[in-house]
Amino acid sequence: MRLFLALPLLLAGCGPAASPTAPGVDIAAAAEAAENSIDTYAAGQPRAIAAPLPPARPTPSPTPSPAGPQAPLDPPAPGTPGGLPDDRTPMSEAPFTAHSAQGAANVVQTYYALLGERKYAAAWALWGHDGADSRMTATAFAASFDKYSEYHATIGAPGEIEAGMSQRWVTVPVQIHARHRTGKPVYLIGQATVHRIAEGVGASKAQQRWRIRTIELRPAPAR
Repeated sequence: MRLFLALPLLLAGCGPAASPTAPGVDIAAAAEAAENSIDTYAAGQPRAIAAPLPPARPTPSPTPSPAGPQAPLDPPAPGTPGGLPDDRTPMSEAPFTAHSAQGAANVVQTYYALLGERKYAAAWALWGHDGADSRMTATAFAASFDKYSEYHATIGAPGEIEAGMSQRWVTVPVQIHARHRTGKPVYLIGQATVHRIAEGVGASKAQQRWRIRTIELRPAPAR
């Protein structure tokens, strides 16, 4: 059965192209932390469920709002406009491999979980080319979180692996429900594209790992 993963987090958006390096950021250490986290989240990920899980109700924001108490965020349900696909196609219960489509989805899951834990450097390192594909420096990446008091993601089941020569791609559905620091709720829907180089063509181990190439989000349809 298709798996939906709901994760509380803050998310950095993509901005203008910039140098991927930033003072005080150890890219190698960030990449190692990201790899360790991928393994951790893969080990703890549920293997099978009876039906798609509804998006988790977020906990109240720890940041006081000038408007006082706020209603919980109410993201669109799977299968409704603005929600993830309500696809109940059976999935294998066997552990997935790192090079599988589910392995690609696990990278996206890990990315959002790291953001929720404020491990911004490790999350940034999960973008391709040592963070450069985010089109932001590590410093700008972390700073772009400040406009939200809360940010949550629900991850859908990955698509099939697309192959072209030595290239591999997987798209992973993503649903965002967030709250701006002004108190305004934000609902987005879209997908992450994850990429790697196929093994056996002389690519390095790092190039053979799934890494985020793009994240495309758009406002969810009004309800």
